[in-house]
Amino acid sequence: MDALTLLHQRSSMGKLTEPAPDAEQLEALYQAALRAPDHKELRPWRFIEFSGEGRVRLGELFAEAEFQEDPGASDDTLNAARQKPLRAPMVIAVIAKVTPELPKVPKMEQVISAGCAAHGILLAAHALGLGAMWRSGKYAFDPVVRKGLSLDEDDEVVAFIYLGSLGGRHKPVARHDSADFVERWN
Repeated sequence: MDALTLLHQRSSMGKLTEPAPDAEQLEALYQAALRAPDHKELRPWRFIEFSGEGRVRLGELFAEAEFQEDPGASDDTLNAARQKPLRAPMVIAVIAKVTPELPKVPKMEQVISAGCAAHGILLAAHALGLGAMWRSGKYAFDPVVRKGLSLDEDDEVVAFIYLGSLGGRHKPVARHDSADFVERWN
């Protein structure tokens, strides 16, 4: 697959099944992530892999976040939170590992760099024929989840990337008119 085809055809895949990426595929995903734009070579990212029982532990962390937000949360709500990481055979949390107070590399730039690393994982997954879905949602910002993932004060969860084999039909990629998004100053 050539690079432009990859960029034009990548899409999120919500239905993911076993198997999870193998060690060789994971190395390819991480190598793609490590090519993200990186001002001052800070490498402002870290990755946490959740597979097997690790996904169950992540689900428990999500349920604890729900409970802390609402101690009266129903069992259905807590169980739904527990099930979220089980929707794929692997989840990778992409963390912006921020070095604070750098005048030439503000926090926002470091977070964007980590976002580019996450995008690299998505692109590499597609190139390898894997399915991937970038999820964030409220758990990415929840203090219970942040603490459970051992984030420092300035760190940010950029993405929970769900990975696996394609488990459903690959939906057609919508074509957008770039003119709807581009302003030109000539």
